[in-house]
Amino acid sequence: QVQLVESGGGLVQAGDSLRLSCAASGRTLTFYAMGWFRQAPGKERELVAADRWRNTQTFYADSVKGRFTISRDNAKNTVYLQMNSLKPDDTAVYYCAANMGGLDWSLPRKENFASWGQGTQVTVSS
Repeated sequence: QVQLVESGGGLVQAGDSLRLSCAASGRTLTFYAMGWFRQAPGKERELVAADRWRNTQTFYADSVKGRFTISRDNAKNTVYLQMNSLKPDDTAVYYCAANMGGLDWSLPRKENFASWGQGTQVTVSS
């Protein structure tokens, strides 16, 4: 059983930066990859970034390339999402998720992630 807890969200102005954290507990040795998703009101949850747990493989949505960076600290069982140059369109609840069975790195899917955190709110004002 895996538990994921996100933190670091808040209210910021356009152009500001935030770093989200996702602390994992449980059977983290079974992790293959971690992902960050976001969901705005009335919209479908979408993948923002994904990172392989042990080796270097990453995925970024086109909307965040060059602005967001996913990273991890395996010793702390923690995954981060550094968000720079934030835009109002980035406003959403951000979720971290764990994959334990592999995925297609060209386009990871929500169905690939079995465990989810509770989410942390990110609000970006104009």
